[in-house]
Amino acid sequence: MGETIRFLLDGEAREVHGANPTTTLLEHLRGPMRRTGTKEGCAEGDCGSCTVLVGEPEGEGVAWRAVNACIQLLPMVHGKALMTVESLAKNGQPHPVQQAMVDRHGSQCGFCTPGIVMSLYARAIGSKGARAPVGEVLAGNLCRCTGYGPIIEVAKGVSAEAAPEVDLSAVRDETMLTLSFQDEVHGVTRTWLAPRTADELAQAYLEHPDATIVAGATDVGLWVTKLRKPLPTLISLSEVAELKALRETEGGLWIGAGVRYVDAIAAVAKLYPDLGAMMRRLGSTQVRNSGTIGGNIANGSPIGDMPPALIAAGARLVLRRGGERREMALEAFFLDYGKQDRRPGEFVEAVIAPRLDAGRIFKVFKLSKRFDQDISAVCGAFSLLVEDGVVRDARVAFGGMAGTPKRAQACEVALIGQPWTEATVEAAMGALDADYTPMSDMRASAAYRSLAARNILRKVLLESQDPGGETRIVPESAHG
Repeated sequence: MGETIRFLLDGEAREVHGANPTTTLLEHLRGPMRRTGTKEGCAEGDCGSCTVLVGEPEGEGVAWRAVNACIQLLPMVHGKALMTVESLAKNGQPHPVQQAMVDRHGSQCGFCTPGIVMSLYARAIGSKGARAPVGEVLAGNLCRCTGYGPIIEVAKGVSAEAAPEVDLSAVRDETMLTLSFQDEVHGVTRTWLAPRTADELAQAYLEHPDATIVAGATDVGLWVTKLRKPLPTLISLSEVAELKALRETEGGLWIGAGVRYVDAIAAVAKLYPDLGAMMRRLGSTQVRNSGTIGGNIANGSPIGDMPPALIAAGARLVLRRGGERREMALEAFFLDYGKQDRRPGEFVEAVIAPRLDAGRIFKVFKLSKRFDQDISAVCGAFSLLVEDGVVRDARVAFGGMAGTPKRAQACEVALIGQPWTEATVEAAMGALDADYTPMSDMRASAAYRSLAARNILRKVLLESQDPGGETRIVPESAHG
């Protein structure tokens, strides 16, 4: 079993032998399987033309989720079920979603249509992340022709239906999936390891400390499709049950490094409502259905949206190397651009998110060019304890303002011990210049970032003074 990729396609078992582990699911669908309805638009998980549904065990049943096939690596479907747009029509008759797209003129050039159909079908069967407003479900499907009006009308008229039932026993086993592929042209051997337990993962990473760890592949997939990195050895986290643990504790929330965004939103929103709301803007439904919180942190991106909020909340990180574990404040993990405090063979095991003190102000702001599915220009997070009109404690963190997600220590000093007033905020705004020297890039200029960071701090004051005030844009997608 260990050298063969097995999965269900439309309920029938399929096997793939001798596969290159860095082959994308999209490449395999359009090539050997001739499922050409699934399109390649961007090859970076942005446009949604390649949307397919993947089913995997959850509890006693199977949970379906829409994902971008262009950045899913083929071994990631091992032991799972798969549906493409060709799966929907039965006996020559189009599925109601497909027929509605025809009847209501939801398609023009048609290139993006298969992906949109799959997202709407996912909504009809109540799949992961799809029990949401239409605009939120479709945020990961870009259409340059229709203006979305007809597509939204299609979505409103599609009736709910039961999700397909599949039996995964024929393709699942308890053996670590191992693949080895020799590229004779370039002389590169590619190896894929998919351990089933945290102990197996720890041992595999000790033996292959230079391996690339793959969780949701929302970043690694682009290393393959855009950067053409060879990636000799990959270790998958997708089958390690311990890393998918998400549980409430007396002190807050334990988030395993393999917990996907879609599975964490409700629990995080309960703990930090502002962060829960922001998470619905992080990527798209397809990206949230694949990407993990631990992966977002471990990548160390200076514009990752989760670290600033979790740093402001006082989160801690659990790392493991072999049988050893260590715990650190999350902000201490980020040393410099592209550099984290992680030893060879050491991986992120979990994030510990603490419960906030009663009455503490906790705010998160994401600024981007598009409201949905866009990378932040600036992401700011604030945790303030104000008692008797005086700031007793402050934790302020920003992403996009430095080479790492970083606390604004000078700003915090300017706030603590001072009255929570406009004058104090003005002084703390000025202190931000000592904390950050932002850069200009395609997302924003340095001047914009500095001004935006200042104004976000001012907004925290305004919102705390008038909780009912209209200070934020509410997208149309939130209404239906």
